[in-house]
Amino acid sequence: MASRFGLFLIASLLAAGWPGVAARAAQPEPFPVATDIRLGGDDGQTRFVVDLTRKIDLHAFTLADPYRVVIDLPQITFAVPPKTGESGRGLVSAFRYGLVMKGGSRIVLDLKKPVKIEQAFVLDSAAGQPARLVLDLAATDRATFLRAIAQENRTPRPDPRKSEPRASLAPGARDPRPLIVIDPGHGGLDTGTKSPGGDIEEKAIVLEFGVLLRDELEKSGKFRVAVTRTDDTFVALGDRVAFARQRDAALLISLHADWLSKREGDAQGATVYTLSEKASDAEAARLADAENRADVIAGIDLSNEPSDVADILLDLAQRETKTFSHQFARGLVAELQRSIRLHRHPLRSAGFKVLRAPDVPSVLVELGYVSNKQDLKALMSDAWRTKAARTIAQAVDKFFARRLAGAP
Repeated sequence: MASRFGLFLIASLLAAGWPGVAARAAQPEPFPVATDIRLGGDDGQTRFVVDLTRKIDLHAFTLADPYRVVIDLPQITFAVPPKTGESGRGLVSAFRYGLVMKGGSRIVLDLKKPVKIEQAFVLDSAAGQPARLVLDLAATDRATFLRAIAQENRTPRPDPRKSEPRASLAPGARDPRPLIVIDPGHGGLDTGTKSPGGDIEEKAIVLEFGVLLRDELEKSGKFRVAVTRTDDTFVALGDRVAFARQRDAALLISLHADWLSKREGDAQGATVYTLSEKASDAEAARLADAENRADVIAGIDLSNEPSDVADILLDLAQRETKTFSHQFARGLVAELQRSIRLHRHPLRSAGFKVLRAPDVPSVLVELGYVSNKQDLKALMSDAWRTKAARTIAQAVDKFFARRLAGAP
C-alpha cells in the first residue's frame, strides 16, 4: 500500500511540475554513451561491436602503412573499462578511442593485415537491447585494400559533428604584446606515456601544467597567451603548428613528459629540445620518433596534409627562427637549473614535427620522466608545478626583454 502511494505521489509531483523532480526526470544525457566494446571472429572475418545509449551516425574508412580502420563519430562518452582495446582479436590487434575535436569522437582499429569493410552501421535500440554500432571486416590483399583507399579519397568525408561550426583559427585582435602559444602534447585517444601503474597519463599531466603556465604568463600583463588545447581533445601535429603560425605567435612551447623502459635504464629531470634534422643523441631520436607518431595513433592520413604544412616539413630555411629558438632554449635551461632538477644532458635537439614552423621560435619541454618515481612525484606535486611554471614564465620574460632591448 505504501509503495503504491509513493508512486502516486511521484507521479503527482511530476505532473504538477514540481521543481527539481521534473527537471531531473526530463534532463537528457548530454552525449551518447558507449557502455561496452567487444570483438568477435577470426583472421578471416572479424566483427567489432559498440553498445550505445542511443543511435548515432558514423563514417568508417581505411588507412595504410600501418593498416588501420578509422571510425568517425559525433561526440560520445566512453564508459568502458580503462584497458579496453589494449588487446585485440581476429583481424584487429588493438584499438583506441577518444575525443579528436569538439563535437567529434574517433575509434582507431590497428589491423594485423589488409581488410575490406564489408558493412558498417548502427542499429537502434529494440526489445530491451541497446543501440549497437556494428563493423564487419574481412581479410583481403594489399592491392584491393589500396584501391579502396583511393576510392575513399575521391569522396569527401562527412564531418561527424554535422552542423556544428569548426573552431576558428583567425588571428586575435591587434595587440602589440608578444603572443605565446602553449602546446600541451597528446590528448583524446592519444594518451601519451603512462605511469608504471597505468593510472596517470601524460596527456593529463601536461594539460594541467599548460593551463598553469598560461596563468603565470598572463599575470605579468606583458604577453598574450593561447593554448592549443584546453581539454582532452586530440590535435594533429600539423594543426598545432598552424595554430601558432596563423596567430603570428612569437614563441611556441610544447609540453611533454617522457618515459624510459626498464631495459633502457633510468633517467630523471627536465629536458629542453630544439629542432634539428640530425638528433643530438640516440635518446633524442627515439623520443622524436615516438612523438611524431601521434598522427598515426589518431588515424590521421598524413598524405593529405595541406601544401603549406608540407612546405613546413621540407623548408627550414628561416635561420633567424632557429637562432631565436636556440637562444630561448639556452636561457630556459639556465633558469630551470636554479629551481628544478634537470636531466644530465638538459639541452638537446631532434626532428620533432611540432617544432617545424619556419617563422615561430619553438621549443619542446620534457618536464620529467613518468617512469622515474621521483619525477612522477614532482609532476603530481602542486608545489613543484607552480615553481616550474613560474620559472618558465621568468625565462620567457627575460628572453623577450633581451629581444626588445636589441630590436632596431
